[in-house]
Amino acid sequence: MQEPDSHSVDEHARGGPRPSAAEFLRANHDALLADWEQAVFQHLSGKAPARPPWLIDHLPELLTTLADAMELGPEALDERLEVAHAVARLDEGFNLGEVAQEYALLRRCILHRLEAQEQRLRSGDLTRLGETLDRVVTRTMTLFWDMKQRILQTLDNMAEATLDDPDMETLLERLLTRLMESALTVDTAAVMMLEGDALVVRAAVGLSTDEVKGLRVPVGQGVSGQAALERRPFFVRSAATDPRVLFGPLRRAGLRALYGLPLMDGERLLGMAYMGSRTAFDFSDSDVRLFHAVAERASGHIAQTELRAREHEARKEAERSLALLDSLLDAAPVGIAFQDHELRYLRINGTLARINGHSVEAHRGRTLHEMVRGGVVTSIEQSLRQVLETGRPVQDAIIEASNPAHGGPGAWRADYFPVRTPDGALLGVGVTVVDITDHKRAEAALQQAIDFREELIAILGHDLRNPLHAVNASAFMLGKAPDLDTSARRSVDRIRKATARMTRMINDILDFARSRLGGGIPVTRQRMNMVELCQGVLDELQVVYPERPLTLEVRGEDLWGQWDPDRVTQVLGNLVVNALQHAKNDTPVHTTLTGEVTDVVMRVCNEGDPIPEELLPHLFDPFKGSRQADPGNKHRSLGLGLYIVSEIVQVHQGSVRVDTGLGQGTTFTVRWPRVPPPRGYLPP
Repeated sequence: MQEPDSHSVDEHARGGPRPSAAEFLRANHDALLADWEQAVFQHLSGKAPARPPWLIDHLPELLTTLADAMELGPEALDERLEVAHAVARLDEGFNLGEVAQEYALLRRCILHRLEAQEQRLRSGDLTRLGETLDRVVTRTMTLFWDMKQRILQTLDNMAEATLDDPDMETLLERLLTRLMESALTVDTAAVMMLEGDALVVRAAVGLSTDEVKGLRVPVGQGVSGQAALERRPFFVRSAATDPRVLFGPLRRAGLRALYGLPLMDGERLLGMAYMGSRTAFDFSDSDVRLFHAVAERASGHIAQTELRAREHEARKEAERSLALLDSLLDAAPVGIAFQDHELRYLRINGTLARINGHSVEAHRGRTLHEMVRGGVVTSIEQSLRQVLETGRPVQDAIIEASNPAHGGPGAWRADYFPVRTPDGALLGVGVTVVDITDHKRAEAALQQAIDFREELIAILGHDLRNPLHAVNASAFMLGKAPDLDTSARRSVDRIRKATARMTRMINDILDFARSRLGGGIPVTRQRMNMVELCQGVLDELQVVYPERPLTLEVRGEDLWGQWDPDRVTQVLGNLVVNALQHAKNDTPVHTTLTGEVTDVVMRVCNEGDPIPEELLPHLFDPFKGSRQADPGNKHRSLGLGLYIVSEIVQVHQGSVRVDTGLGQGTTFTVRWPRVPPPRGYLPP
């Protein structure tokens, strides 16, 4: 620092008393602060600094220290201020040039202030002020450089500790060891990991290493637990006597200074790290700064280790899931595949691969036309393309081709469905294929057996009717003979009754065969009177069953309609005979005809026991009786009568129902529409 030019100071100033450098610094303390801030702003070309100048917090104290040193000598300079400056610059990430620049600006502000006031300091003070300021700058920059080099060297050592990719606990112990090698006052250090709601010591070096490993501190308890809860550093001056230190080994080791800070991954707490000294009551700013660097590196490695562990576990879980899926696919009896937009096989199980006649490996990446041969490939491709174009599944597609597993013709049922990502994008087509060859063969064999049985029933029914008619006609002629005695006449009546029952059974068999062979029960409608027809049926039955009262009640006047008289006769005959068989002995069977607006309602009632509840759902099924089978019953039947009734009524588009109950007997109700209802009409 040089004296201002004497030509810039007038005679009055030269003749007056000169202030000392200390007096000048104290008198211009605030002005120098303002000048220095303005100089920094101008140095940045008028732009607001991205970060506040490091020296602004320390400049007031620096100016005071410079003034004291000018009065008391260089020994008045406080080295702690220079260390604080250096640590602050390191924390803010300044480089050595930025540090020198801010001190240079301070020197310039002092000179400019002297020139502005046209003052001269006491002889030699300006030179001593410059030397003192040089001493501060030199020591501060030396401390800055030493600390930075020390940290860089420690970080290099820590980087070397990670080269062989050790496990996390080994790595943490290596980092702590590098810290102790760089900071001579540090006698012990450890890292506590957050596990649940407690901090657990997972790595330790130095004093009491084996004793502290595995110790736990609940979050919120003790000095370290409270610091973890509040996410802040902690410092204990005498750890051996402080009750907040919960680790007995640290107290027994006689530790003095104990410093700790949280390990963070963003806003997430990973744990706590601490270092202790048995010789010092406090750590230097340099050691604290170095510990922060070690802790920051440790936090990064812990976070990376956890991330790798999660990725590894996720990968293992994915591999287990894929292995399980592959096992399920291979074991599934259903063929399964996934194909992309070009119909390439991306995934296929062994079942479908065998159906296609190639191995699973041969399918991967190959197209449908390369793996499937023959005429079926066109229909399969059409279904796959339809799914890709419409995004809708194609179900129950039947494929018929040669079956290599059976060595003959085969059949499969295939379903094709879209496969999408969670956001709805179409990835390709999923395919499931079920071998139904055996099912088709069994179905064909069963149908053949059914057709043969029903054709046999129809033939037998037709061939039996001719001799039965002859028996009935002969019995009728025999009954006309005047010389028959009572016993012979009863025999003739039994023949006629038996032939009537056989005729009804054969008619039922023939109608059942017609309905099952697909032709249905034929009807020929004609205009007829329901009363006249039913009275004739009851008269004929009365001859066959002379001992049983058969009554007819008519309600209403108009009972005409369009019906098939033979089928109406068959329905009423089956219902009356069924009622006679299951009624109590000698009780009547009542038939009621009621004329309504659109229907004629026929009701046949008896006074027998109610039909068991478990039989009602299947009462009108073929070969099902209206009573439980009784080996001693002389009137056993095929169980076709009510089935034929239901079929005939449905052909007439009417309805039939049954009401039965204890004490009220059983009533069958048939509704006969007078004219055929329009198509689509549902009977009540």
